[in-house]
Amino acid sequence: MLSIGTYPDVTLKVARKMRDVAADQLQQGVDPSQYRQEQKQLKQLSVENSFEKVAQLWWDNWKTNKTKRHANYTIRRLEADIFPIIGNKPITEITTPTLLMAFKKIESRGALDIAKRALNTCSQVFRYAVGHGLAERNPAADIKPSDVLRPAKSRNYSRLSQKELPELLRRIDEYDGQPLTKLALQLMAITFVRTGELIGAKWDEIEFDMKLWRIPAERMKMRTPHIVPLSTQAIAVLEKIKNLPGSTSLLFPSERGNDRCMSNNTILYALYRMGYRSRMTGHGFRGIASTILHEQGYPHDHIELQLAHSARNEVSAAYNFALYLEPRRQMMQDWADYLDAIKAGAMVLSVKTAR
Repeated sequence: MLSIGTYPDVTLKVARKMRDVAADQLQQGVDPSQYRQEQKQLKQLSVENSFEKVAQLWWDNWKTNKTKRHANYTIRRLEADIFPIIGNKPITEITTPTLLMAFKKIESRGALDIAKRALNTCSQVFRYAVGHGLAERNPAADIKPSDVLRPAKSRNYSRLSQKELPELLRRIDEYDGQPLTKLALQLMAITFVRTGELIGAKWDEIEFDMKLWRIPAERMKMRTPHIVPLSTQAIAVLEKIKNLPGSTSLLFPSERGNDRCMSNNTILYALYRMGYRSRMTGHGFRGIASTILHEQGYPHDHIELQLAHSARNEVSAAYNFALYLEPRRQMMQDWADYLDAIKAGAMVLSVKTAR
């Protein structure tokens, strides 16, 4: 016995057709009632395993070793760009063309880098689904960003030429804004760390006796610890920062509250005030240092390690951050001496001659 619905919701014609299907299933050794229950369960499972719900499961697992900022940015991008298009679809029913439609929509507004990241993130969600038995394949694996998205233009950070550097250093010393902002710019020029690494610095990272700044992995772009040898000039700047009133655990606390660090824009707007809008950024100090140090013959490996351009191989990166520490220490002192010399107007031809 098998119930196939009530009349008139199910017409006689439809009932006969359903009866014939059930009879065929019986002949093939399939229990029609059990088959119907299984199909109903599969349908319910598909609804429960929508792309959005699986993506949330993936995100909860993936974010454990990521910074809060990075994790929140990733889920916000999914919520804004992907969930509205495929979020409600069962993950097992999403095809490559459907995915491509979502990425192309992002590309259409000129956000090429975000479209590329979205493809990579979706691929990770599908890999999670396959690994947990929620899907049989990853449709994102069939495409690469270069196959379906326009190539993004390379991003060049604004920076000054070597000839313009002395004037910038003098303007920083003469900066009439907040004293802490001026000291942040001075330390950035001397150490050429990334802006985020600078403004998030904490006093427990600074070893005055060893003249070292140890930045933990969780604050680094490459997720590996970084060592910055501190020149005599860097130590002097740090001492000035320490003597400012209102000291906290942060070197550069925000004016809005001591539990937050200075904003990225503080550095950028200070450069604007000094007349360098569209000509120089905080990142520009890194490019200038790299160019000059390479031109002056310092070993490429030493410079790249000091810039924290470490290889992404976790094993090698774990050991490499402390490599060449002594020659890097000398290089950083040479660099600070060089900056002092050109700021004073000396015709320095080599970083090394500025010692």
